[in-house]
Amino acid sequence: MSSASNIAPPINDVKVSAYKIPTDKPESDGTLKWTSTILVLVEVQAGEESGFGYTYAAKSTAQFIQNILRSEVTQISCFDIPAAWQAMKSAIRNQGTCGMAFMALSAVDTALWDLKAKLLGLPLIKLIGAERKGMPVYGSGGFTSYSIEELEKQLAGWVDEGIPRVKMKIGRHPGKDLQRVQAVRESIGPDAELFVDANGAYSVKQAGALAKQFADEGVSWFEEPVLSDDLDGLRFIRQHRPAGMEVAAGEYGYRLSYFNDMLAAGAVGVLQADATRCGGITGFLRAGTVCDGWHRPFSAHCAPSLHLHAAPALSNFRHAEYFHDHVRIEKMLFDGFRAPEKGVMKPDLSRPGLGLEFKYADAQEYEI
Repeated sequence: MSSASNIAPPINDVKVSAYKIPTDKPESDGTLKWTSTILVLVEVQAGEESGFGYTYAAKSTAQFIQNILRSEVTQISCFDIPAAWQAMKSAIRNQGTCGMAFMALSAVDTALWDLKAKLLGLPLIKLIGAERKGMPVYGSGGFTSYSIEELEKQLAGWVDEGIPRVKMKIGRHPGKDLQRVQAVRESIGPDAELFVDANGAYSVKQAGALAKQFADEGVSWFEEPVLSDDLDGLRFIRQHRPAGMEVAAGEYGYRLSYFNDMLAAGAVGVLQADATRCGGITGFLRAGTVCDGWHRPFSAHCAPSLHLHAAPALSNFRHAEYFHDHVRIEKMLFDGFRAPEKGVMKPDLSRPGLGLEFKYADAQEYEI
């Protein structure tokens, strides 16, 4: 029988790289414009195996991992993920347990989970344990930079592919938002669910007035109608929303206390979290448990391939964001990407860990 040290060897190296991938066309939402996305990739090694994780963040996040977190996890047993997580959290105290520092921690944590599952020869969903076989998704894009024709083509395309719910961006030009929502509703038909995301662009007064108009077009999900830190504003909109419309937020959460405060304030009907920001697989599962304690549904923000094995473990999980930018990158650069079938992504149980391998050769042209 193998010794414990052979089964769970210490972490002996952490490698990090960053890649800047141009968007297929200029993109914007209610509060931000961009023409590229940066992927920060972490590879953690133990014995003869390696696992990887990633986040979507600035290049400096990679430098932070190399300069601060690498030494904190080296020599910790690769199975002792809680110990590694706590060591990293302690190390970033003076930088603040949020923002770039926590995104760096998140990428390393995910790599540790991938590594542990690979050493055990298990798909990560089997290591964590699942309540369901797959992860429902909603198509997400519909950027404010798109023409109405581009908007209609993208969202109707997802519905044609079998994804029964889609989300569009609003908020940059409030006076045009209703027209754009109406155009999308016509293009996707009456049965598909329609979500809108303002990314905090509206005032409380604007959001309240538009909510009723959106509801008349069958919009059932209003994401970040105001800034996510404005808990009073979110609660007011939620209290006065039209029947059948849910208010969602939480994607910018890092700490469990943030999620708990949002839920305690009654600010959201559905809580969102993002494993690339909230502490990796460890933090995502913890956030889902906090949400469950408040009897609220839980939704994953972006990076669908990264959430695929963790989301099915949560009893209160509803769906994940099948975000255009990240889907495009994951298809390009990860071997093992799983496309949804009838709106549900399902892990490949024949592959260990996250079921993904990074295409270093294909990614080389984007490395920074």
